[in-house]
Formats: sequence, C-alpha cells, structure tokens
Amino acid sequence: MEDRNGKILTWFRPEMTPGDVDPGRMASPSPLKPGKLMAYLKKAGLIPFFQVVEDWNPLGREDLLLAHSPEYVDAFLDGKEPLCGSNWLTWTPGLADSVRYTNASLYQAIRYSLEHPETVALSPTSGFHHATPGAGSAYCTFSGQVIAALKLYREKGVSGAFLDLDAHLGNSIEHSRAFAPDLNLAVPIWANINPAGEGQPYLDDLQQKLEMLKGQILQKKIHYVVFCHGADSHENDPYGGQLSTEQWLEASRIVYGWVKEMDTARGAPLPLSLSLFGGYQHMNFVLALHASDLAICLETLCGAQTGFRPEERLPQGLA
Repeated sequence: MEDRNGKILTWFRPEMTPGDVDPGRMASPSPLKPGKLMAYLKKAGLIPFFQVVEDWNPLGREDLLLAHSPEYVDAFLDGKEPLCGSNWLTWTPGLADSVRYTNASLYQAIRYSLEHPETVALSPTSGFHHATPGAGSAYCTFSGQVIAALKLYREKGVSGAFLDLDAHLGNSIEHSRAFAPDLNLAVPIWANINPAGEGQPYLDDLQQKLEMLKGQILQKKIHYVVFCHGADSHENDPYGGQLSTEQWLEASRIVYGWVKEMDTARGAPLPLSLSLFGGYQHMNFVLALHASDLAICLETLCGAQTGFRPEERLPQGLA
C-alpha cells in the first residue's frame, strides 16, 4: 500500500480572511479563522508540516447557484439587506469576496484528495454548514459542503461522507436536498454524520457511525471522506460543550485511527480532506484545539514527528 505524504496540503490564500472586518463588530470569529490558524501553526512550529497551495481561483456566481437561489446569491454579493445579513454577520465587501475563496478552498481540497489520496488535504475554513438555499444562518453564508459535493458528483460521479463533529447539527446538507435532488447521490442521507450525546456516549456513537460508514466505503458507495472537527464541541465553548479536553482529543484519535484502518482494509489510502468549522470561546484556545487535531492527524496518518503535545499546549491556549 502506498504511504501517505508526510505533509498536509493546505488550500489557503490571504483573500480568505477579509481585511475590512472589524473583530469588535463581528458576532463570530469565523471570518478571521483561516488567517489566524495559519499564523498559529507558524508560531507553534507546525508550519513545516503544511504545504500551502495558492494557485487556485475563487468560486464564481454560477458555482454558488448550485446550492442557493439567485435572489440570495445576488443579495449577498451586492450587500442588499435583509438577505446579506441573514448569516448573522456584519456585511462588508471584503466578507462578500472572502466567502468565494473559502468555499473554493473546500472544493479544491476535496478534489485534490480524490486525485491524490496519498495526501491529506486541508481547507482551513468554517462558516458553511448552517446556510440554506435561500439564506445564510448562524454565521454561515454559503453551503460549502453542498457546493463541493454537487460539483464533484457532476464532474466525477463520486459520492462523499462528511464527519461533522461541530457542536451543532450540520443542517445545510439536509435543507438542500429538495433544492438539488442529486445531492442525495452526492451525499447519501446516511453520510452526513453528526454524533449525538455528550461525553462517552458521544464517542460511542461516533464509533458506531464510523463502523457503519466502513461498510459503505468497502462497498464503494462512498469515495471520499471530509472530517470537520469543530472546536465548539469542547466543554468550555459557550455555544456547545459536549466533550472534555481529553474526550475532544480522543475524538480526533478515533477518527484518524479509523482512517488508518480503512487504508489497510482498502489496500489504498482513503481520500481524506479536513475543514475546521465552529469554535466561539477564547480564540487562542480554539486555534490550539484545531492545531492539536492537525498534529494528531500528522502523527497518526502522515508519519510525522511534530513535537506538538496537545495535552501540554491546550492549557496555554487561555493565556
């Protein structure tokens, strides 16, 4: 079996972080997260394990229309109320531009993982999984998973599964099925995976759902997996809180250990891409959680010795 690449390829461009956003006026830090995560990885000494890819283009209006109505797309891009504020964020021209890049980043990462399954692909993004066809919602503007999955299904005939470990149900996929009926083929109804419960029952449910997914992958009904480990499922988050620090890290170890088992069962690397999703407590702690997840991925799947120890780093995240 082919070994995995020792680096995570990362679809990041500075335009993904809007320069005209006032953090003090934003109800969520999500628009700033791509740039802040890359800066954190550099500060933490992890950046040598990430290869940044910048040669790609933002999505166009026609791409956004795959998952959204023309009325909503035009209202958001043009800054027309009330729809441009339906994501609960303060609209700016930079924000309108940035979401075309963040959504493109997710699509590019998933596509690359399909074409080069030996490489883990990262889209350092959030702000997707609550958007609906006709409006944004809960700090989410456009349905990045829906757009990416539909594009890839129509281009390549492939189906994907989303491991959505954000604290909140990823409703964008479910609310888009009637709008785009072939989404049922791009992401089957059982392939939008959101674990239920708190604490150990949450981890048990995750493992049960991964076991179900294993069978679907081995039957070649699923061709790629996207793992989105939202930081808001950590117990300190004001809008989530299902897992302690130890349990949150264990969820990462469960998923990446399962991917490694899938690689062996398939006799080839499972196409895997990553995204960030939510997190609303102290920004340094949110970034430390995401970095910890990525370090576990690097050591479990990529054979990298990062020297980054999550249990030591996370208490410092509140400093």
